[in-house]
Amino acid sequence: MKKPSILLIDDDQSLRRVIEYNLTEHGYAVRAVASGEEGLRLLDQEPFAAVITDITMPGISGMEVLAAVRQRDPEMAVIVITAYGTIESAVEAMRQGAFDYLTKPFNRDELRLTLERALRLRRLEKENVHLRAAVIDRHRFEGIIGDSDRIREVIDLAGRVAASDATVLITGESGTGKELLAKGIHYNSGRASGPFVAVNCAAIPENLIESELFGHRKGSFTGAIRDKEGKFELADGGSLLLDEVGDLRIDLQAKILRALQERNVDRVGGASPVPVDVRVIAATNKDLERAVKEGAFREDLYYRLSVVTLQMPPLRERRQDIPLLAGHFVRKFNAAQDTEIAPDALAAIIAYGWPGNVRELENVIERASVLKRGATITLADLPEKLTRRGEGVTDIILNLPEEGLSLEELERTLIVKALERHKGNQTRAAEYLRITRPTLIYRMEKYGLK
Repeated sequence: MKKPSILLIDDDQSLRRVIEYNLTEHGYAVRAVASGEEGLRLLDQEPFAAVITDITMPGISGMEVLAAVRQRDPEMAVIVITAYGTIESAVEAMRQGAFDYLTKPFNRDELRLTLERALRLRRLEKENVHLRAAVIDRHRFEGIIGDSDRIREVIDLAGRVAASDATVLITGESGTGKELLAKGIHYNSGRASGPFVAVNCAAIPENLIESELFGHRKGSFTGAIRDKEGKFELADGGSLLLDEVGDLRIDLQAKILRALQERNVDRVGGASPVPVDVRVIAATNKDLERAVKEGAFREDLYYRLSVVTLQMPPLRERRQDIPLLAGHFVRKFNAAQDTEIAPDALAAIIAYGWPGNVRELENVIERASVLKRGATITLADLPEKLTRRGEGVTDIILNLPEEGLSLEELERTLIVKALERHKGNQTRAAEYLRITRPTLIYRMEKYGLK
């Protein structure tokens, strides 16, 4: 089988010839050039599977080559080589997305083996993307899209609790998809044929919320011109979502507790209770345990609602789901046109913090779909907040010892610290280090970490 094409950029003619001969001998098609300018020109003309570049060169440096490659194709493997081996350049290269670095002199097998690992990992990553696309429906829970460990854990637990009639409390930041999860619980339960009724407790005026929840009799107050069923009655035989339940007044909390215990409601102005058969699901972005301690939320209602608690993770804690979600929204807002996201735009989308979570991502993709000039969403179509540069390596590494230090030991320590910080979870540690999980596993094997 023909091996892929490799672009080699190095201004050292003798080393360039040695590397070219070594890789060609092992079946690679190598295009070797002496400058970054020539390398970038070839990148625009020919397809390459990987780039090997020196860092320090006249004109366009290896770091600039790396940045240009990442902009063209964030998935392309880039290996940097240098005779200077400084902590700043090597760490910066890794932060900017290089697969690995090698310090001159290195033996002929070291570069070849590093290249083979890089190509193998990139091939596996592409295969995983196709596999995830093929099984995405298996991990969709009534519109919740994701394949990360965090979201799959939530969906698995939600699927198990759906079969019961237990009350469920869904917590999480605004925009994480709490209502979608509640719908998933309902439509995967024995009540799926019954109604799903949602009420936003924070959006209803205080003087109307009791009537909205429990209903009223005609003439019970000014404006009550007819009998009205409340949300509990409308949800009879199905499920009722009490969204933003943490915003309810204390007196209404007592009435909801009674409705849950007695399975009936008292309409405003009514003479007798109305029986209801409702499964209650509550959702909030507030810390209800803290609210209980502060006296803002009834302890007995809290325990009644939180028979099972599900926490929707924020989008920043499941970054590997962002490409799937972005692709879903692109298809949603561009149904009449095949549209894609440019690699550099997707990289910016993945790197952003998403304080507004999935809802904010949906809004950004909708905006970009409106502003795009062709069939591709580019970096220029994204809001400025997504394209601003973050902190650099110099903001993190503040004090370098005069006697020098081992770059490999520093990298090993960073990996250990990241794994400790995330309790051994490789996916979260990789996200924290801004590398892919396969790359993290490769480096763990490199340093003998288990």
